[in-house]
Amino acid sequence: MKILAIESSCDETAAAVVEDGRRVLSNVVASQIEIHRRFGGVVPEIASRNHTLAIDNVVAEALEQADAGKDDIDAVAVTYGAGLLGALLVGVNYAKGLAYAWKKPLYAVSHVKGHLAANYIDSTLEPPYLCLLASGGHTALLSVKDYEATELIGQSRDDAAGEAFDKVARVLGLPYPGGPEIQRLAKQGRPVYKMPLPSFKNDTELRFSYSGLKTFVINLVHGMEQRGEEIPRADIACSFQECAVEQLFRAAECAAERTGAEKVAVAGGVSANERLRARFGEWGERTGREIFYPQLKYCTDNAAMIGAAAYYLVRSGAKPAGADLDARATVPL
Repeated sequence: MKILAIESSCDETAAAVVEDGRRVLSNVVASQIEIHRRFGGVVPEIASRNHTLAIDNVVAEALEQADAGKDDIDAVAVTYGAGLLGALLVGVNYAKGLAYAWKKPLYAVSHVKGHLAANYIDSTLEPPYLCLLASGGHTALLSVKDYEATELIGQSRDDAAGEAFDKVARVLGLPYPGGPEIQRLAKQGRPVYKMPLPSFKNDTELRFSYSGLKTFVINLVHGMEQRGEEIPRADIACSFQECAVEQLFRAAECAAERTGAEKVAVAGGVSANERLRARFGEWGERTGREIFYPQLKYCTDNAAMIGAAAYYLVRSGAKPAGADLDARATVPL
C-alpha cells in the first residue's frame, strides 16, 4: 500500500510517499526556520501563508521522487491536529481536495500518532512497548499496546520539554530553534548549576514539569544581568540540558519498572538530542532493555511519519475521513 502523506502542523510544509508503513519512497520538507528565526519563534500567520505558497510544489516533488502518479497512490493521509490551526487548515484542505479529485480515500492522522510511528520507519519495532514522547507541544509517557491502542500513563503538568528548550535558548540569546543551539553550546560548558528536578518514585501520576526549570534559568540569568556579572552561557546551557534530560529519563525509568516494559521508544523533536540518546543508551546496555529512536530526519516534523501512522490506521479498519474533516488545534493523547 502506497500512501501520500501531508504534514503542515507548524512551520514545516512536508509531503511523503510511504509504502506499507515502513518504507519511505520520498520525504520532502520545506522548512521555514530562516523565516521565523528573525522573530525568535514561529509566527502562526506567517507560517500559514508560507504553507499555502509551498504545499503544491512540495507534494509534486514528493510524487516525483517516489516515481509515483495518482494511479500508484492507494490513499491520501494528512495531519489534522494537534498544531497551529491556520497551518493545519492549509494541509487539511489541500488533502481533501486532492483525495476528492483523485477519488482516493482520505485518512486523518494525529500528529502525536505520527511521532510514535516515526519509530516504525526502517525499524523492527512492534508493539507492545513504552514510548516517551518529547516535543515542542507534548511531553508524555504512553503504553503502546497495539498500533492503534495506546494508554496515557504520564504527561507534563505545564510546559513541554521542547518548549522549555526554545524558551531557555531565547533567554541565553540563542537563535530559533533552541534545541540544537542548546545542545551545541552545552558541549562547551559544565553542569555546575543545580536546577529543580522532580522526583517520580512516589508520584503515582508520573507528571513532568518544566515550568519551574525554565523559570529557574530566567531568574538566574536576569539576576546576573542586574548585578552586572558575565553570564556563563555554556555552563547554564549544559546544566539546563542535563536537568531536562534527566527528568525525561527518570520518568521513563520509573514507568518501565512499573509496567515491566522491555522495549522503550523515544519520539518527538527532543529525541534528536545527543545527551538524551546517550542517557537512554547507557540504561539499555545496563538493563538489557531495547531502546528505539527515530532516524534524526524523522525526529522533527515530517510527512513520512504521518504516512507510517496512516498505514496502521488503514490496517485497523478505520473509516476514511469525509468532506467535513476539520483541523483541530488540540487532540487527545
